[in-house]
Amino acid sequence: MLGPGNEKPALEALAAYPQGLQVGGGLTPETALRYLDAGAEKVIFTSWLFPQDRLDLNRLNSLSKLIPPERVVIDLSCKQTAPKQWTVAKNKWQTLTQVHLEPQLFELLGNYASEFLVHAADVEGLCLGIDEALVEALASWCPHPLTYAGGAKNIEDLEKVKQLSAGKIDLTLGSALDIFGGKGASYAECVRWNKRQNSENYGNI
Repeated sequence: MLGPGNEKPALEALAAYPQGLQVGGGLTPETALRYLDAGAEKVIFTSWLFPQDRLDLNRLNSLSKLIPPERVVIDLSCKQTAPKQWTVAKNKWQTLTQVHLEPQLFELLGNYASEFLVHAADVEGLCLGIDEALVEALASWCPHPLTYAGGAKNIEDLEKVKQLSAGKIDLTLGSALDIFGGKGASYAECVRWNKRQNSENYGNI
């Protein structure tokens, strides 16, 4: 929920698809409970965890007392600040924090969340291709379920992320999708791709 006026549509979406959607955008633990009660599968936290541009362990602990890790996603969207270095960005990716993505960060935060979301803010919305180096780094750093977003331009990028991450990372297609006005990929072919993956993974069960 980027900006005001999104609360009502978010609640309507949760009512239409209970336990099938995740909600984020300016949440605190207290406000997140409202969306969980309304049917959100998980709630996404980002800027609230980084006051003064640092990770606040007190806030993490207060979060864990209200919401169990299995209902929490932590958003570590980032910008590249040096070769092989990505820095967490908050406030709609406009403010760089003092926190860098690294294995120790995912190890720590894995105690408070069951899943991670990482937007590559440098390529987000451009439909010019994913940040391949970041995908490879995330696959080696994070042992938890993780979704990468940013730059995906067509259906082939789904396969590329699968290969680069050895199947560890999921990809979101946004601006390139036909249902959002894009021309790079259709929603229908993405559904077919996912069904093929499920068939490959579970075909022998």
